[in-house]
Amino acid sequence: MNGGGTRPALRPAQLNALARDLLEGSFPSIWVEGEISGLARPGSGHLYFSLKDERAQVRCAMFKGKAQWLRFAPRDGMQVLARGTLTLYEPRGDCQLLLEHLEEAGEGALRRAFEALKAKLEGEGLFAEARKRPLPRFVRRLGILSSPSGAVIRDIRSVLARRWPLLEVELLPVPVQGAQAAPAIIETLRAAYAAGRHDVLLLARGGGSLEDLWCFNDEALVRTLAASPVPVVSAIGHEVDFTLADFVADLRAPTPSAAAELLVPDRGEMRSRLQHLQARLRRRLDQAMERARQRADHAGLRLQAGHPRRRLERGRERAAGLRQRLQATQTARLARRQAALDALARRLAAQAPALRLQRLRQRLALLGNRQHTALRRGLQARLGLLRELGRGLHAVSPLATLGRGYAILQREDGQAVRAASEVAPGEPLEARLAEGRLRLRVDGAAP
Repeated sequence: MNGGGTRPALRPAQLNALARDLLEGSFPSIWVEGEISGLARPGSGHLYFSLKDERAQVRCAMFKGKAQWLRFAPRDGMQVLARGTLTLYEPRGDCQLLLEHLEEAGEGALRRAFEALKAKLEGEGLFAEARKRPLPRFVRRLGILSSPSGAVIRDIRSVLARRWPLLEVELLPVPVQGAQAAPAIIETLRAAYAAGRHDVLLLARGGGSLEDLWCFNDEALVRTLAASPVPVVSAIGHEVDFTLADFVADLRAPTPSAAAELLVPDRGEMRSRLQHLQARLRRRLDQAMERARQRADHAGLRLQAGHPRRRLERGRERAAGLRQRLQATQTARLARRQAALDALARRLAAQAPALRLQRLRQRLALLGNRQHTALRRGLQARLGLLRELGRGLHAVSPLATLGRGYAILQREDGQAVRAASEVAPGEPLEARLAEGRLRLRVDGAAP
């Protein structure tokens, strides 16, 4: 519950989360120098301890991924310089420093000077990738700036001899440690620039502490490397060691031996590649020779075909062919004309007056026969129709009815009597029979 019921209250987890965000946003990466106290090394490989001075202490944690690269063994009471991010361990509310880097305190001043000079030169653009140059594909002459007595030069020469014996290597001996190292390296570099003999310059040294490698952080040396007219490769210390010379060089190798491998190709791979290219070239040459032979054969055939004797022979053959075609054409034309004449003669013969009169007589006779036949058939058809009509008329005629015993009563004016009521007693009538007529007088109507 809150005090007055109007102000919201935070839970401890919320408060610790807000505090952690505030700390991490305000202290992204800081350096802290102090004495190790309460060092713990659990089985996980992490390091847990406190950094203290005479007035206070801060909890520190360094996880295995960073702790495994330490070049010294931390112990209680040791003065160290640590770099990390300030955060809050929320479950306990403890403020702690998550470390990324840890070194003995004796290197602290050098480290701060290194970071300050690095920031200055980086701001001037000396470390920009845009100004760095690619190495030549095949290095013909290499200048190596290193100690002539160390194991570094032997390792480099061994790798170069094994991978690419054709490389011309020139050692430019220089000291690689101490106060006189940087001026000597600068002088040797300038002499190499003036000579213009080298395709690439390699600056190499073995591993060591920050103090041992300090000459390669010299500002004048870094600026001299930046002004190099030829590509510069740096191979200083081990993979975890970084100097300002590494940042300004055109290529940084993790070790001197790795630099030698980066500078030259492997002769075995190159031999295989050359054999492959040689085989491809041989195939291309064989194909080109085959195409050339084919062109020569075609040209020979064309030349042979274009010989005057051959041309005359072809001309004679063509003339003979044209002659045969002309004769065949004329023969066919004459045959067509003869056939046309024969057809015209037949048509003319068919159109002679005697023949036409004969055909007309034959046609007239034929037409007469056809007309006589048609008339006879027409008369027979009409006679049959007339008979049918007569039979039909007789079937409906009153005379046919009279033949069956009936009679037709008619008045004197010829009107037929259809009902008894139409006549009066004493009226004379005439009965028409099938054969003959009877005169009658009406006595009266039957009941």
